[in-house]
Amino acid sequence: MSSNAKAFSMKQPSSPSFLEKIKPHAELAAALFSGVLILSGWLLQKQDSELAIPLFILAFIIGGYAKAKEGIEETIENKELNVEMLMVFAAIGSAIIGYWTEGAILIFIFAVSGALETYTMNKSQKEISSLMDLQPEEATLLDGDEERRVNVSELSIGDKILVKPGERIPSDGSIIKGQTTIDEAAITGESLPVSKSLKENVFAGTVNITGSVVVEITKASDETLFQKIIQLVQSAQSEKSPSQLFIERFEGTYVKIVLVAVFLMMFVPHFALDWSWKETFYRAMILLVVASPCALVASIMPATLSAISNGARHGILFKGGAHLENLSNLKAIAFDKTGTLTKGKPEVTDVIVREGLNADEVLAAAASIESHSNHPLAQAIVTHVKDGGAVLKQPESIEDVSGWGVRAVLNGVEWKIGKAEFVGKEEAGAFAEGAAAKLAHEGKTIVYAANEEGIAAILALKDTVRDITVKALDLLKKQDIYTIMLTGDSEATAKAIASEAHVDQYVAECLPDMKVDELKKLMSRFASVAMVGDGINDAPALATANVGIAMGEGTDVALETADVVLMKNDLTRIAEAISISKRMNRIVKQNVIFSISVIMLLIASNFLQFLDLPYGVIGHEGSTILVILNSLRLLR
Repeated sequence: MSSNAKAFSMKQPSSPSFLEKIKPHAELAAALFSGVLILSGWLLQKQDSELAIPLFILAFIIGGYAKAKEGIEETIENKELNVEMLMVFAAIGSAIIGYWTEGAILIFIFAVSGALETYTMNKSQKEISSLMDLQPEEATLLDGDEERRVNVSELSIGDKILVKPGERIPSDGSIIKGQTTIDEAAITGESLPVSKSLKENVFAGTVNITGSVVVEITKASDETLFQKIIQLVQSAQSEKSPSQLFIERFEGTYVKIVLVAVFLMMFVPHFALDWSWKETFYRAMILLVVASPCALVASIMPATLSAISNGARHGILFKGGAHLENLSNLKAIAFDKTGTLTKGKPEVTDVIVREGLNADEVLAAAASIESHSNHPLAQAIVTHVKDGGAVLKQPESIEDVSGWGVRAVLNGVEWKIGKAEFVGKEEAGAFAEGAAAKLAHEGKTIVYAANEEGIAAILALKDTVRDITVKALDLLKKQDIYTIMLTGDSEATAKAIASEAHVDQYVAECLPDMKVDELKKLMSRFASVAMVGDGINDAPALATANVGIAMGEGTDVALETADVVLMKNDLTRIAEAISISKRMNRIVKQNVIFSISVIMLLIASNFLQFLDLPYGVIGHEGSTILVILNSLRLLR
C-alpha cells in the first residue's frame, strides 16, 4: 500500500524492536482470524441466522483495524485522503447496501495483502538492517598486562585491544602485534579473506579468522568506516528518487479524482443507463476498490530499496534513490588519475646499469643513500631494492641538494643520485644509447645514480595503472560509456597512462581548479556525466557532476561529497552499479505499465458489469503483491 511504502522509506536502518519483529505475524494472524469469522458468518447467513451480521462486523473490526488506523492517522497528518481510506469506504459502502460478505472479503484480502507487503518490505530491508548486528558491543581492552571487557563506546583513540580468532573487530585500528586473516565481506562485499600484518589497517565489523592480534584504535566508535556505511544507508533510505516523488504527488490528486468519479458513478448510470439504485451503488463501490492506485504507488519504492540493498551487499553504497536512478542515464565518466586509475604510489619499472658493474651492488648503494630521504621516489627505490633481498648500509656522509638530488659517500666512494642536470646532462642523455629519453616518453620519471666514474645506473619510476583499471574501463565501454582521464601530469605521462588504462580521452596538465571547468565542458557535450575521485581536490568536481563516485579509501571530504561510494576501491563496481540502475529502472517501468493496465482492465470490466466485488478485490490486491515481488528480484 502507498502509506506502507512511504512509512518504510523514511525508516532508519536500526536493529528491529520486538514489536517490529512481530508486526507482520500479528497482521497476518488478525487477517486469518477475520477470514474464519467471515466463513462462519457466511455459513450462518445461509441458514438465515441473526448471528451472521455480528460476525461480519467483528471480521470488519479485527481485519480492518490496522489499515483503518493507519489510513486515518495519515489522513489527519497529511490532511489528504489516501488509498487506505478508499478501501475502508468501499467496505462500509458494501455493507450499507447489504453486501456484507463481499465487504468482509474486501477487508480480509486487504488485510492479508498488507501483512504480505510488510513481509516483503522487511525482506528488502534485511540486508541493510542486518548491518547493525555486525557491530560488536564489547571489546577486550589491554591495560598493561591486564585484560578487561569494556563497552565499545568507551574505547578511545590510542587504546590497545586484543582481538581473538573468531571475534569481530570492534573499531577501526592498526595492527601493532601479530598477524591474521580478516573476513572483510561486511565492508567490501569481497568474500575472500585478506591477510593482515603489522601496521595494516583493520575495520570495525570485520571478522578475525586465524590469529590473535593487538590493535591500536585509530578512530572513535562513532566515526568508523562501518558507521559511515550505516550513515550512508540512512541517507539513502530517506532520500527519494524523482519518480517516487512524482508518484507520491500524483497519488493525492488521483485519490480525489477517484472520489469524484465514484460520486458520479452513484447517480449517473441510474439515470443514463437505467441501472437500479442497488446496482449503481454496488458498481460505485467496486470502482472505489479497483481504481485505487495501490499497485502504482508500490511500483517504485520497493524496487529502489531492493537495489540499494543489493549494492550495499556488494560494496556499492548509494546515497539515495535519485543517484541510483541517474546512473542509468550516464553517457560519460571522468576519472581522476592518481589513486583512482593508478595506485597513487610510484614503483620502479626499469633499471639499466652500466656495463661492467654489478647491478645488485649499484642498487644496494642507491637504496642505502635514498633510505635517508622521505621523497616518494626515494622510498619507492628503497622498497624495490629491499624486496629484492638487498642489505642496506650506512653512508659515511650525506648531503641533500634541494631540488636536485642527494650527494653521499658510501664505502669511500662519492655518489650523486638525482636529476640529469645534477649528474651531468650530456652524459645522462647519451647513457645507454639514450635509453632515458625513451623511458621518459613512456611517461616515466628517471632517477640517475652516478659514482666517481660517471653514471652507474638509471632507474625509471612510474605511478602504475591499477590491475583492475583496464578491466573496469573495458566493461564501461561495453555499456557505451565514454571515459576521460583528468590529470595534472605532463602530456607525455598522461598519454602513456591513458593508453595503458584504455581511456577514450585524457586532459593533461589539469590543475585541481581546472577540473570543474573541464567537467562542465564534458556535461555540455554529453549531458549526463559522472566523476570518479578520491582526494580533497576532487571534491568540487564530484559535487559538480551529475553523479559523484568516490573511492572507499579516499578522503573524508570526497566520501561526504560523492553520491556513490565504492567501498573496496574496485572500479569494476561502477559498471555493476550502472547495471543495477538500469535493471531497477526497467523493473519500475514494468511495474508502472502492469499496474496501470490492471487498473484500466478492472475499471472497464466494472462498467461492463462483468466484475463482482470479490474478484475486483483479488485483482487489485493481487496486482499490488505481484508488483512488490517483481521489485524483490533486484535483491538477486
